[in-house]
Amino acid sequence: MTTMIRPQPGIMEISLYQGGAAHVPGRDNAIKLSSNENPLGPSDATKAAYARAVHDLHRYPTTDHASLRTAIAEVHGLDAERIICGVGSDEIIHFLCQAYAGPGQDVIHTEHGFGMYRISALAAGATPVEVRERERVTDVDAILAACTDRTALVFIANPNNPTGTMIGASDVARLADGLPRQTLLVLDGAYAEYVEEYDGGARLVDARQNVVMTRTFSKLYGLGGLRVGWGYGPSEIIAVLNRVRGPFNLSTAALVAAEAAVRDTAYADHCRRENARWRTWLADALAELGVPSDVSLANFVLARFADPAEAQACDAYLKGEGLIVRQVAGYKLPHCLRITVGDESACRRVVHAVRQFKEL
Repeated sequence: MTTMIRPQPGIMEISLYQGGAAHVPGRDNAIKLSSNENPLGPSDATKAAYARAVHDLHRYPTTDHASLRTAIAEVHGLDAERIICGVGSDEIIHFLCQAYAGPGQDVIHTEHGFGMYRISALAAGATPVEVRERERVTDVDAILAACTDRTALVFIANPNNPTGTMIGASDVARLADGLPRQTLLVLDGAYAEYVEEYDGGARLVDARQNVVMTRTFSKLYGLGGLRVGWGYGPSEIIAVLNRVRGPFNLSTAALVAAEAAVRDTAYADHCRRENARWRTWLADALAELGVPSDVSLANFVLARFADPAEAQACDAYLKGEGLIVRQVAGYKLPHCLRITVGDESACRRVVHAVRQFKEL
């Protein structure tokens, strides 16, 4: 008998998300530089907090995340009541689409933007609308021109993944001010911690009613394996998102580890400095080999090759040397490889391998 069981419209249009590769066949010691992870890992204080959590594994976690929200608020100078925590910032993105977008509505993202924007829009039944960038940089005028009375959400990552580029505060404010009245601007700040003296858009959130900011503990804080993120926005919007959030979406271990991580500001500063140092070194060394990249403000560089064939060949060569980077053809950048900024040894190995590849 043929059934009439069907998924919601849009779901079958979703291509499964492909994370960065983690293994090379036949190599047990490959260095993973494909997922923008912090090579230094979490701080000692974070690891100690996580270890202590083992004693409470039989208890349910809190439902209000009050302690973590308070810590985030104190460190970043925010209102704890306007913070929501989720399973990575991905879950906050999903909540936003679930709550504010649906059939007959559009969700705008840029052509090289994070793949979860499209996925979450389709899952909500909304229509994803891709807007061009200008030389791999978010184009505010192009976004505003694409807005209609159907536009529910606009997502921009600032800095962007996988390009590493970002736009300034005045451009972000101009975007927020130019949106239709029914449109919510979402500032994805997954890499905001890597930018000196940057609040991820928090001041803009405080000054507007149509802006939400998302952040994560997966990058600078080294907690990708625990999946903790957060969002900050107007009270009315956070209240809506909490209505669709599962009450126990974060484990006790994740909550206490994230709290310890955000409070360890000295370690965060150390990681930021190390990333900036080796990011500059890596970009400069690759440029000397004829592999340019835009100025990155994140923890990776987007290395540009002559054409897709050269990028693919270099990727294969790097894998043969036990170095895993990320092909980004799925982000409409087939001639590029995204390379996470590793520690000193990893950065030097990448440059040495690219040099050897270029000399073949």
